Amino acid sequence: MTLRFRRRKAPIINGATAILSPSLERGQENDLAIISQRRNLTYGELDKLSNRFANALVANGLKFQDRVILMISDRPAFIYTYLGIMKAGGVPVAINMRAAPDDLAYKLADSESKLLLTETQFHQVYISAKEKIETLPQIIMVDGEAKDSISIEAFMEATSEVFEPVPMKADDMAFWVYSSGTTGLPKAVVHNIATLLSRDLFMSETLGIGPGERVFCSSKLFFAFPLGHCFFSALQQGATTILYDGWSSSESITEMVEKYHPTVMFSVPTFYSMLLRDGCASQQVFKNIKWYVAAGESLPPSVFAQWIKKTGHPILEGIGATETIHMFLANTPGDFVPGVCGKPTPKTEVKLLDEIGEEVTHMGIPGVLWVKRDSIAHKYWNLEEKTTLAFKGRWYCTGDVFIKDAMGNFRHQGRNDDMLKISGQWVSPIEIENIVKLNPALNDAAVVGIPNADGHIRLALFLAPHDPNVDRANLETDIQDTLKANLSIYKCPRRFFYLDDLPRTATDKVQRYLLKQIATDQMANSA
Repeated sequence: MTLRFRRRKAPIINGATAILSPSLERGQENDLAIISQRRNLTYGELDKLSNRFANALVANGLKFQDRVILMISDRPAFIYTYLGIMKAGGVPVAINMRAAPDDLAYKLADSESKLLLTETQFHQVYISAKEKIETLPQIIMVDGEAKDSISIEAFMEATSEVFEPVPMKADDMAFWVYSSGTTGLPKAVVHNIATLLSRDLFMSETLGIGPGERVFCSSKLFFAFPLGHCFFSALQQGATTILYDGWSSSESITEMVEKYHPTVMFSVPTFYSMLLRDGCASQQVFKNIKWYVAAGESLPPSVFAQWIKKTGHPILEGIGATETIHMFLANTPGDFVPGVCGKPTPKTEVKLLDEIGEEVTHMGIPGVLWVKRDSIAHKYWNLEEKTTLAFKGRWYCTGDVFIKDAMGNFRHQGRNDDMLKISGQWVSPIEIENIVKLNPALNDAAVVGIPNADGHIRLALFLAPHDPNVDRANLETDIQDTLKANLSIYKCPRRFFYLDDLPRTATDKVQRYLLKQIATDQMANSA
């Protein structure tokens, strides 16, 4: 007698499948995947809506690996269209919903997208960009209809709720994210399917995110930080992600927390500082959140101390990149230290390399951080030279300078190109800024290096006071006294400049090149 064994059907590899299948296979069809002001969606409803959108895309001629631009606020349509694009074998590319016409035109051309998903509030941006676009894309409006567009309801009309995701390989493109950058044109960071097949163990094991947890981020989904953690990872783990489609303010985020009760909150240090400044952090609702996570820029120790005093909970600082999607260094609930980025997250390898490419093996010596993990991006689109410099095998060069302390924690010193050599010694702007920001008269501060008359680099300190009419002489004396009490004299700036607000990128990073130009111009005008 011959025994016949039925082979188990191998699961289809697809980006959307990697995100949704774990929760659906746990039987979470009726659990909430998304909570928003507009509508809530269960996992089963999200799966069906993304299937309908995938069917509509295929019927309208979407080809394998075609890119699709999404210029959408944080609403359910962002997530189900994003998943539908991946199910159909396309490549979603979410961009800043505050993109200028030139920026939109550049990204449509660079990505060769033939389809643009957007909202009526952004239609004028597209109209202004049209004259710079050679091949006009099809426009789908997710909240109505405008001239030269089709509504998403009409686009999806009569489509089936059943769709077999397009089989893909691990090295096929899954999604792109444009880096905001601090100079020059943005780079398209290309992630392949392998990124989505990896698991973010920081979310699942370290923070314990799973069914029943509610995850919320004050930053918008087009940023890599919330995209990776509050969309991809949260849904993979069966949690509920909370969406807010407006632009975040202290008042609006407090209202969202009061109404929807997140258990974990992600934000940037500037926003935590704003919640403290506006008195929101003292409210009971912020004491009920289990974990707070911060990334995007260095978290000043003063903000950490005030937050834990007001809420009873620490802010777990970490750092990631558009190229890694997930954080590669982070503090944890059982191991947190103010002013550091923590230790490598699970299944992450790191190393520090010095100026000549040798590995740094001694504590306290700065080096550029290289990272190896499964979620590393594939390349930069059409930028071979930059790809070669940033990606070496499975390693990625972050461009961030760190020192490792005796406890194994990594202390961020700034970007490699922001580090300054003063009197023959390396100086970290962040080290100085963290001390300056302790002054209660300030909203913000940043340090840059500018050449003096003999060409030597000297420190310039930019200040953004709460009160624009503050007594500047007294403020500068207070700051200089504090710096001299805490730092070597060569780390103490002697030039001061004032702005109402510091220029920042969409991802909240200080645009130091603009500060250098402002300082240079002001010095030239005063000469």
